Amino acid sequence: MATQDEEPPSIEHPLLEPNFLERRLYQLKLAGTAANHHTLVCLPTGLGKTTVSLLVTARRLEEVGGKSLMLAPTKPLVQQHADFYREALQIPDDEVVVFTGDVSPDDRAAMWETATVVMATPQVIENDLVGSRISLADVTHVTFDECHRATGDYAYNYIAERYHADAHDPLVTGMSASPGGDEEAILDVCENLSLREVEVMTEEDADVDEFTHDTDVEWERIDLPDEVLEIRDTLNEVITDRLEKLKELGIARSTQPDQSQKDLNRMRAELQQLIDNDQSEGFEGMSVHAEVMKLRQAVTLVETQSVEALRRYFERQRNQARSSGASKASQRMVSDPRVREAMRKAERFDEIHPKYRKTRMLLAETLGLEGGDRVIVFTESRDTAEALTDFLGGSFDAKRFVGQGDREGSDGMTQTQQQEVLDEFRAGEFEVLISTSVAEEGLDVPEVDLVLFYEPVPTAIRSIQRKGRTGRQSEGRVVVLMAEDTRDEAYFWISRRREKEMESELRELKGMATALENELDDSQQSLSDFEGDEERTATGGDDAPPGSEAVEERSDPDAVGGSSSGNEGGREQPGLQEFADRADAAEGPDEESVETHEPHAEGETVEVVADQREMDANIARDLSRRDEIEVRLETLDVGDYVLSDRVVVERKSVADFVDSLVGGDRSVFEQVGAMARHYSRPIVVVEGDGLYEQRDVHPNAVRGALSSLAVDFGASVLRTESEADTTELLAVIAGREQATADREVSVHGEKGSKTLSEQQEYVVASIAEIGPVTARSLLEAFGTVEGVMIATEDELQEADGVGTVTAERIREVIGSDYSG
Repeated sequence: MATQDEEPPSIEHPLLEPNFLERRLYQLKLAGTAANHHTLVCLPTGLGKTTVSLLVTARRLEEVGGKSLMLAPTKPLVQQHADFYREALQIPDDEVVVFTGDVSPDDRAAMWETATVVMATPQVIENDLVGSRISLADVTHVTFDECHRATGDYAYNYIAERYHADAHDPLVTGMSASPGGDEEAILDVCENLSLREVEVMTEEDADVDEFTHDTDVEWERIDLPDEVLEIRDTLNEVITDRLEKLKELGIARSTQPDQSQKDLNRMRAELQQLIDNDQSEGFEGMSVHAEVMKLRQAVTLVETQSVEALRRYFERQRNQARSSGASKASQRMVSDPRVREAMRKAERFDEIHPKYRKTRMLLAETLGLEGGDRVIVFTESRDTAEALTDFLGGSFDAKRFVGQGDREGSDGMTQTQQQEVLDEFRAGEFEVLISTSVAEEGLDVPEVDLVLFYEPVPTAIRSIQRKGRTGRQSEGRVVVLMAEDTRDEAYFWISRRREKEMESELRELKGMATALENELDDSQQSLSDFEGDEERTATGGDDAPPGSEAVEERSDPDAVGGSSSGNEGGREQPGLQEFADRADAAEGPDEESVETHEPHAEGETVEVVADQREMDANIARDLSRRDEIEVRLETLDVGDYVLSDRVVVERKSVADFVDSLVGGDRSVFEQVGAMARHYSRPIVVVEGDGLYEQRDVHPNAVRGALSSLAVDFGASVLRTESEADTTELLAVIAGREQATADREVSVHGEKGSKTLSEQQEYVVASIAEIGPVTARSLLEAFGTVEGVMIATEDELQEADGVGTVTAERIREVIGSDYSG
């Protein structure tokens, strides 16, 4: 232990700034393992997980070369990591680059080529990989920060898959203070990132203990005034009434307003089943359920946040109810007399909310009486963050810190604004940071004297992340405000239970690290067995050391890997063989065909241009996984996928397609019309089941729309079962167009301005929603828009396709008095 007169020993390395990093044995131990294996590093918040990653990166860059990639879930965290690496590494600052959505795709592609260390949000890297803008081949170290997010469809999973497949010499480090709630969750994260080693340090370890301090959590109970409780009780009456309706439908088991989220989720699932079975009770019940959820949000705000937050919420609900296409749930809620009374009471309430008063008192104690320097206040609500900043600004130097993106009534912050606020807070330019959850995960704000939770946090991960913001160099306080007899109390007990479970699980994780590693090895062995011994032998297997020939051979883009299931069905049906061959051109050669023919010239690939907005689906990702397909992401003016110079595809789910027919929305016809103007082979893919069972639309109306697309617009309408089916279809079409027909991909469609004829058709088609076909018939019959407008009912019926009913509707719209 260094004395006060001695500088603590530092870590020396050719790529690290001298005397910059304090030598901590536990960090060196963790980095030693992580430098040699794909490793999950679990370390309590505030004890330098980022330093562990830095040490591994420095070693890999010196010994192996290449470049390093560090991924973090939020932009402020990415920027923070970049600043730290620039200070710590002896490489030019411009070789440590930041990739976020604020940097254009073309700029990212250029920066990637010259960068040594890339700090990025996962969505950006995912997009760049799918769009073939970057290659991970020479990346020698990837860090997944806050790796507990690597579940489901989160971008970490796709990036890890591509990295292990594409990199010549991969090494992965996953970092988290709270990797998961149980062994299964931790195994899921490890398998998704292909981690093999598990290294855990807790605050009980001797190496760690000297760098930690106790952080006791204090619970401050708050009594709500009678006026606030009256508002809550009024809203709960309406919730009880709506639950009674759900009970009559056999969905709700109780009418108590404090239903658990689990029960509400169950109700929604049962209602969805009714909808899937085309039962009208399902649609009715789902609308009532939506209203219950809106009312519960109002109750939560008035109980746990403030009356001011409730007022803002009510105002947004009123605006939504007035807007076109407003849901019945919104309209019904704001028109209920009891809800209106609650709104009036909220407007009349002009006292200081007791949580506001307590917050101000705690800040005065910490910053005034105790001589503290900094305080962080966390709240779940952006509205509360803004209102608290205004309220506390009269007594303290306070600034808010919220996420990006705007929504009505509450503006977000840009990345630049976020960084400026953090820099000022670190420099001591203001004393109170009021933040939403954007500052929870790993954000290294300075040591603070008080962390104040405006409400309890029921999620163990978030609670642990927040507690880690204090007690770094000295003892600090954590205070949680809890309104009595409200949801706060329920969250209090949930938070207590889950946090104890998480602490216990971290200790257990440390004890079972070896067993976890064995289980991970077993699961990978099973996967290799499934793939076949021949491929495992060819690639060297999962245990091949980094840098070996086996690994390089596996990553060779020209190497043929995998075994085909064959095409026996095709051989039994010679008439289909031609189509099977064309499909093979898109999907890659099988074992029997590899020596006899090549579907492409050497190095040639099939290209698919996908619209950026299609990244909400998995199709572009799945296509990009194929060695023979190169995906390019662009913001397309026409269509969703361009497959050649003549083929463009518009993809619609069954629900989206039918929705475009309800309420007079003609967007699908405009989209396909634009496609037909610029591509000779427009295709509409309708994806999913139940096309003729959606909502209350008559099947003939759907058939009419399909007919119009085919006959009037010359579009091919194809049906697929799922995203996977659509993916296969696009691959086959692209292969036929480019490999078989030798056509090139050309993005030449632009919406552009409508021609005069198109504008005339558009005006007439909008009359009584008669559509483009009838509009063209009328214009052909009368010559001008004016001629259509002045025609009599009998004259209108002389046009092809215009009957008595249509003529009456047209005249009613044109000739009726306007009563706005």
